[in-house]
Amino acid sequence: HHLDIFGDKIKAKAAADEAKVPGIPGTNGAVDIDGALEFAKTYGYPVMIKAALGGGGRGMRVARNDAEMHDGYARAKSEAIGAFGSGEIYVEKYIENPKHIEVQVIGDQHGNVIHLFERDCSFQRRHQKMIEEAPCHILKKDVRQHLFEDALKACRHVGYNSVGTIEFLLDKHGNYYFMEMNTRIQVEHPITEMICGV
Repeated sequence: HHLDIFGDKIKAKAAADEAKVPGIPGTNGAVDIDGALEFAKTYGYPVMIKAALGGGGRGMRVARNDAEMHDGYARAKSEAIGAFGSGEIYVEKYIENPKHIEVQVIGDQHGNVIHLFERDCSFQRRHQKMIEEAPCHILKKDVRQHLFEDALKACRHVGYNSVGTIEFLLDKHGNYYFMEMNTRIQVEHPITEMICGV
C-alpha cells in the first residue's frame, strides 16, 4: 500500500497535499502537452517536466519557454516509456538553485513515527547525489522543526510502518516543499547511523 502511494510521484504528492504538507505547485495528475502548456501559462516558466514513475534523474526536463516545453515533454515521455514502461508525465514549478534536504523516518505498526534528523544532499551531478552532510548548516531552527513535523505528518497520514526518507526542496527564502518519498533504506543510511548511533 505504501509502496503503491509513495512509489508513484503523482499519488505521493496527492497524499502530501491531503496531509497539508506544503508541496511544489504542480499539475493535478498526469497531463498531455496542452495541459503542460496551460500550467506554464498560469504559473510561469521555468517548469520541470517529470515522469510519474521516474527516478534516478531520468524522465526529467526543465523548460524555460514553449519551444523547450514541446521538446522536453516529448523527450521525457519517450525516455519514461523506455525506462519505466509508462509515459505518464506531470509538470511542476521549477525551484531555482534549491537546497535538497531529506529527513530520515521510521514508523511502526502501532502508528508511532519518529525522525532521525536531516541530511543536506544538494551537491549533485545530473540529479544524482554525490556528497551529503548532516546537519544542514543553513536551516534555521524553526524551519528545521517545521520540516520534521511535516515529514512525520505525511507518514502518519498514510500509517507508514517502515523506514523511509522524505525529500524536500528548500528555496532561498526559507520555504520548503515536499518532493517525494523513498520507501526503503537508501544508500546514504550510514550518515544517519553516524549522527544518531541508530
